[in-house]
Amino acid sequence: MRMTLLLLIACVLIVPSLVLGQAAPSPGWGALQLLDREVLPGQKRKFSYQHAQTFEGSFLDTAVFVARGTKPGPTLCLTALIHGDERNGFEIVRETFFRLDPASLAGTLITVPAANANGFRTGSRYMPDRRDLNRAFPGRPDSDNTSLIAYILYTALREHCDGLIDLHTGSFDRANLPQVRVDLANPRALEMARRFGAAVIVGGAGPSGSLRREMMDAGIPAILYEAGLPLRFEPMEIQEGVRGVRNVMIGLGMIQGQASAPTPGDHIFSKTRWVRVPIGNGGVFYPVRKLGESVRQGDSIAQIFDPFTDEQFDVPSPLAGRIIGMAVPQVVFSGYALVHVASAPYSAR
Repeated sequence: MRMTLLLLIACVLIVPSLVLGQAAPSPGWGALQLLDREVLPGQKRKFSYQHAQTFEGSFLDTAVFVARGTKPGPTLCLTALIHGDERNGFEIVRETFFRLDPASLAGTLITVPAANANGFRTGSRYMPDRRDLNRAFPGRPDSDNTSLIAYILYTALREHCDGLIDLHTGSFDRANLPQVRVDLANPRALEMARRFGAAVIVGGAGPSGSLRREMMDAGIPAILYEAGLPLRFEPMEIQEGVRGVRNVMIGLGMIQGQASAPTPGDHIFSKTRWVRVPIGNGGVFYPVRKLGESVRQGDSIAQIFDPFTDEQFDVPSPLAGRIIGMAVPQVVFSGYALVHVASAPYSAR
């Protein structure tokens, strides 16, 4: 009862509920009960929620888009904007949902396109209480604002999802090459990651408190898609994400179609390292390489100019690998993360 009440008071309608499309279901395949809503086979529904009508409650709002297929199948969940400034994920969810025909869908797609809705509106990475939502899962119902939201999201997702794709971008004026992050030790998650078909796959369990890691710990295969810069809508990165989600849905038997090629084994990396500004070499940073390029140990990957002395510093790569993330040109100081290099191809282990 307590769980039900939390989920019900967690949200109140902020836009009209929409019911889109309907087709004849397979025998024995019934409606989905999600929160306090019913989604019939062959339906697409959108509903937005908000916490109780209080000053603080106005921050606890999110949206859910659901498509229920006419045939039995798995439930795939998509989450975006856990960090409110990482906007590409919102458009990946919206466009994926818009294109989807529930009449030809097997299973269910549940999406949360703006987990941190307040951050989406304001351009803030963090929640209103200045905490990182992606370090708060599985959350608590009797704690701070961020923990409550994490608890509401995690509880519903854990109950319904058979697989999860969490959508992100780079942070703090850094761009990411389109990539998937996954726990390489989990065969089911790795298969989802490969089917997504991103340029590279990066291994790792993810930080404690992140949605991906907590869902994996609950036995639900989860992957994370990273692409592009924060605070932007980038068409190429968005389309890569839409294509990747579609590839996964084809692989799960949810939709029909021809998937693009999976990520090859030699594009799967087990380690990464950020190359940082050497101590005492702060100044104006310019990259000399591009995202996706391969580098050898010792290759110059960045230049820093001291605007007072006009001295130039070359920053070499400490290892061989492939560039998967990079800061935009800016003023930088000692220790600032400049270039992210993936190394140790997984297939070579």
